Amino acid sequence: MTDTARKIVAQPLSAAAFAPFGQVIDTAQVDSRPMNAGRARRFHDLAEIEVIGDGARVVVGLVEAQPYAVPLWLNLVERHPLGAQAFVPLNAAPFLVVVCPDESGKPGAPQAFITAPHQGVCYARNTWHSVLTPFGAAQDFVVIDRGGPGVNLEEHLFDEPWIVHLSTSR
Repeated sequence: MTDTARKIVAQPLSAAAFAPFGQVIDTAQVDSRPMNAGRARRFHDLAEIEVIGDGARVVVGLVEAQPYAVPLWLNLVERHPLGAQAFVPLNAAPFLVVVCPDESGKPGAPQAFITAPHQGVCYARNTWHSVLTPFGAAQDFVVIDRGGPGVNLEEHLFDEPWIVHLSTSR
């Protein structure tokens, strides 16, 4: 670690701690209801995917993500001004979530979270966040976000990196 590196310790992800940045997608948040003659359970309305702009639509995709080494050197964050963006893991492995409050159009000091098994996140529209960050092994995700015309990506490079460590309470 260099003298210019700034340290962040990732904490367990919770709905309350993540609320300023979006929604935690977790079946523990809602009651299920039976469907398909009782052979399936539906967990309805787990997150709201806000999209704005003429011709905007919600799109669903799949992402195959390679793992990152931890501690993570965080140099870049991004945000999507025209729509929310949700990531739902397709397995029980945790992943790292890093978000920043907005400070006059620029990202503030990052906060880092570690998801619990099967938790996903929905970043609110215009929320600064790191790239999709699995660790330990490759991981697949369903991604739900905005499609349509308009520029929906803004990136920010930090002048000095942040170093994200996993909490010891995992």
